[in-house]
Amino acid sequence: MKELILKKCNSCGALVKVINDCNCKFGIMCCDAEMVSIKANSVDASFEKHVPQFNVVDDKLIVTVNHVMDEDHFIEWIMFVTLDKEETVYLKPNTNATAEFPYHKGILYAYCNKHGLWSKEVL
Repeated sequence: MKELILKKCNSCGALVKVINDCNCKFGIMCCDAEMVSIKANSVDASFEKHVPQFNVVDDKLIVTVNHVMDEDHFIEWIMFVTLDKEETVYLKPNTNATAEFPYHKGILYAYCNKHGLWSKEVL
């Protein structure tokens, strides 16, 4: 699978998707500091659920994240990454954390505005 590389600014919270990572001395900068790489978690160990779940219906991948969608705590987006494609569904508070993609093998990602990046492999 194609690797998803995200970097986050610990000061302002900016999130950047990296296509080709930087190997320079200071890396990618924001707010006068180097942005940090975000690694995906894949195991829910708390009451709040973050790992995307899916069902295959016909040729579609129906994705849900059983998570609150409050104004201050919600899943911002769900992304599906395959060998040659990325698709992202952006979400808003007070809606359901759901997305639909064509079925392929790949990796699902969900991003919580408070608890970061979560993933699940689709075989």
